[in-house]
Amino acid sequence: MRFSVQENDFVFPFSWLGFDLSALSLASKLLMLYGLLMWLALGITYIISLSDARTIREVGIWVKPMKFMAATALFAWTTVAVAELANSSLTHGAAYTGICSLLFATSLFEVVYITYQASQGAASHYNTSDSWHALMFGLMALAAVGLTATQGWLAWEIWRAEGAKPLAVTTWGVIAGLTLTFLLSTISGFMLGGHQPPAGSGLPLVGWHVYNDVRPAHFLGVHAQQLIPLWGLFAERFLGNHAPHALTAGCSVYVVLWGLLTWSSLANGV
Repeated sequence: MRFSVQENDFVFPFSWLGFDLSALSLASKLLMLYGLLMWLALGITYIISLSDARTIREVGIWVKPMKFMAATALFAWTTVAVAELANSSLTHGAAYTGICSLLFATSLFEVVYITYQASQGAASHYNTSDSWHALMFGLMALAAVGLTATQGWLAWEIWRAEGAKPLAVTTWGVIAGLTLTFLLSTISGFMLGGHQPPAGSGLPLVGWHVYNDVRPAHFLGVHAQQLIPLWGLFAERFLGNHAPHALTAGCSVYVVLWGLLTWSSLANGV
């Protein structure tokens, strides 16, 4: 890990973690740029949405593209951050370049298709109205698995790069968070793909429904990528000898909460 903060680093995301961002690998810099472009696309899409009243299933047509743009930007930036946090030398290798390339290809495919369908006033998810849209819906499912698989791949590469030496709690947090992102989000993603959420806007901001909706569990699965590594980082810096136990407890509670949210959605007839 590098913790040599420079003055100009504060204009970049994640500088608060203390990374020397000028030393990022080319793959990391491109992934950071990709995330920035997604945030820009989100802003442009929001402006467009202000003058477009069309809806799909009682929700504005541009809501889904904006959600995916924001999620993609955060996903890309977090991938860079956790890789740097766990093992910065790994980011200069061929495997990491492959991870970034797969992340870019799969996420961009989803965002472009979802945005195109919105521009046509048509649904992207659950749209099997003809063979073409059914094929694209299936390809989106494959892309989603490929996207989450990048996190499992990265966890494996970090584990392998560390070798037999004892791992820091922060590194364990990164490995656990990436692994849970792959496992939990993939499971809930397949469940979500087979069970369309109820129509309507749902809860404010997120749009979820209290019943019959797997999206809360899926959200928790995806964001293990951020929350578990942050907990590991906090535990190592502030909890001393209790840090390993705190990380284990945090991961356990996280999985139980995901399970309860999943069970709740199934118990209400999803």
